[in-house]
Amino acid sequence: MSDGPNGFGQELRRRRLAAMLSLQQLSKLVHYSKGHLSKVERGLKPPTPELARLCDARLSAGGALSGLVSRQVARSPLPESGHEGDQSHEGEVWLMHLGKDGSSSFQWVRRRSVIVAGAATVMSMRGDAMGTYDPADTGAQTVVDASRLLFDQFRRIGQSSGPAAVLPTLVAQTHALEQLSVRSGTRSRTALLLLASRYAEYAGWMAQESGDDHSALWWTDRAVLLARAGDDQGLATYALVRRALICLYRGDSRQAVELSERALGSDASPRVRGLAAQHLAQSLAAEGRYDACMRSLDTARELLTEDAADPAAPVLGASHVPDVVSMFTGWCLYDLGRPREAADVLDREHVRVPDHALRTRARYGIRRALAHAAAGDIDHACRLAHEALPGVRQTHSATILTDLKRLGHTLRRYPTHPAVREISPDLSSALARTGS
Repeated sequence: MSDGPNGFGQELRRRRLAAMLSLQQLSKLVHYSKGHLSKVERGLKPPTPELARLCDARLSAGGALSGLVSRQVARSPLPESGHEGDQSHEGEVWLMHLGKDGSSSFQWVRRRSVIVAGAATVMSMRGDAMGTYDPADTGAQTVVDASRLLFDQFRRIGQSSGPAAVLPTLVAQTHALEQLSVRSGTRSRTALLLLASRYAEYAGWMAQESGDDHSALWWTDRAVLLARAGDDQGLATYALVRRALICLYRGDSRQAVELSERALGSDASPRVRGLAAQHLAQSLAAEGRYDACMRSLDTARELLTEDAADPAAPVLGASHVPDVVSMFTGWCLYDLGRPREAADVLDREHVRVPDHALRTRARYGIRRALAHAAAGDIDHACRLAHEALPGVRQTHSATILTDLKRLGHTLRRYPTHPAVREISPDLSSALARTGS
């Protein structure tokens, strides 16, 4: 990024002088060195989105400075919903490779491609070997009840391990429930299909956590098809919410705003629209739009309060955060260049997260550290990072890695600080391990 096309440095200088602030005074407010700000104003250093948002907040620019800094967007575009226009997923084969070294991979291929290649499994099991249930559906209902309990356990395991520990089983369970639905009576078929859709949706989340956005979208699309077959149209809207979140992590806030607004304006359930409002708030915060972001958070709270979902059904979205809107508010405040306010909110909400939810605690632990670091509390930020790193290593999350990189970038501005020098080896090790 250069200053020439966007004029960020000139606009920063103009607004700084209008606020009657010296470079030294502004540097203390945003916790960047005076020399760094001077180089940014003169176009000798590119402004980062973080710096732009901090200056936006301190100079009351209303997002004008953030709008002059392009966020880095992933080069490869996301695929459209479905794949190659085939919305039915008929005639496909799922291939799951499990390596002895602990690695695993999933891939779907056309059945015809498998036949042409002459591929075959050592052992195959026909769907009819699963059995056909009687009209009373007693056996099928037992499977539904047991699989529902298993789903909660898989989500619990996913909170304390890497995605590879649960993805293979989620794939297998989705397939099994789908096949069982074909052989069940009407009463249980719907329940089996809807539960299979939740397994597929969670598989999509774990795929994103492993860093595979394309597989994440594939599984989300699969979840939509299964839900539609079970007469649940709401998950199609939730798929927009999931896609918006993926776009946000890839740095495409504009696309994330568009997708979230489409979901929010739909006739989906209050919960789905509430989740859409949350992600819309995140996307607006990334663009420095404070007022719009706060309004969207208020909307999210109202909609989620209205939610009257079946308590026995799997929960869509976060299930280990007591007050998810407040937690989102904390992170939005960070993205809006208000790290001190963000740190206060995140500190208050983090202590309410259950101890067993290691993934959630690691995620918001790193975000707390990042907020405190941006606010200039370097010693405390390093202590928080030290507490969160074991969970980061254990859960191996690609999305947490994004925040961990931001924390590393922030702490590098303090190379001689004793706490930074002490934590740097552990931080580098965690970045390397999580990113591998």
